[in-house]
Amino acid sequence: MKLTTRFEAAKLSDNELRGLLRKTFNALAASAPNTPERRNALATLETLQAELNARTPNL
Repeated sequence: MKLTTRFEAAKLSDNELRGLLRKTFNALAASAPNTPERRNALATLETLQAELNARTPNL
């Protein structure tokens, strides 16, 4: 799993972010514990969620 940075996530549309979030979640579920793939998936999930949350208006 390739690590996605905040800079890369900022360039994506909301739909692209959600699609990547789904793919990343599936990669996380398929990864073995304590592997670089799992760490990258977890970090990417946090990055994607932070970017989506930053775009959501506070009501």
